[in-house]
Amino acid sequence: MEQLRTVFFLSLLTGLLLLIGGIVGGESGILVAFIFALIMNGFSYFFSDKIVLALYRAQPADEKTSEGKRIHSLLKTVAQRMQLPLPKLFIIDEKSPNAFATGRDPQHAAVVFTRGILSLLDDHELEGVIAHELSHVKNRDILIASMAATIAGAISMLAHMAQWSAFGSRDRDGRNVIGLMIVAISVPIIAMLIQLAVSRSREFLADETAAKTLHSGKGLASALRKLEKGIHTHPFDSANEGTAHLFIANPFAGEGLLGLFRTHPSTSERVARLESFRS
Repeated sequence: MEQLRTVFFLSLLTGLLLLIGGIVGGESGILVAFIFALIMNGFSYFFSDKIVLALYRAQPADEKTSEGKRIHSLLKTVAQRMQLPLPKLFIIDEKSPNAFATGRDPQHAAVVFTRGILSLLDDHELEGVIAHELSHVKNRDILIASMAATIAGAISMLAHMAQWSAFGSRDRDGRNVIGLMIVAISVPIIAMLIQLAVSRSREFLADETAAKTLHSGKGLASALRKLEKGIHTHPFDSANEGTAHLFIANPFAGEGLLGLFRTHPSTSERVARLESFRS
């Protein structure tokens, strides 16, 4: 179901791209914006792992320490179950409990934990978190997020072109200018909402894949409940909003006013789905 939703959302984004491209500059306008967005997001796709690891000052986990041995052992077990190469393992010196995976494919993957999550969760819960993060790797979610970002980025650029076209147009009547401005303002917002919906859909799919791998959703469900409370106690104040979607749980204590603008599904809905899972 979540795979079908992803296809549907990406199709919607493509439709919006064609719509606003046709309005602004026809086929040539679509092509220019798409190529430019593809170049920008292609760079992000290949180098985002190095950028985000540097951003959070993540350090390789030392397998000689008790902390390193624990997570290396759990990671190795889950990776073998998923038939994935063993990813690189990093730790962020941060009290706020959280984790994320990065890397463009299974051969270039890395899993990152904060010290807060390692001290908060027991092995059963941590195993669920690892399975969730490796599910993102297995399901190629970095690629899908890059596709969504490429199309949304092209839409945003075309929208800016439409705004300049409206401001600089003297040949159009007032209604056409107003219509063009409405399209230029509303379409990027719709594209952003669809992009966020893709992110939430992939979170559900990662939860489902993790539960299938472990034949139970209880460990991950318990972990998510603890993480929500832990983040409220220790918000990740230094987290970058642009990378919030990477984390297993929203790193900020506030959930926002509208669910449509969240990068993650609500914890209660995720927990309910996991607890109802039957292998």
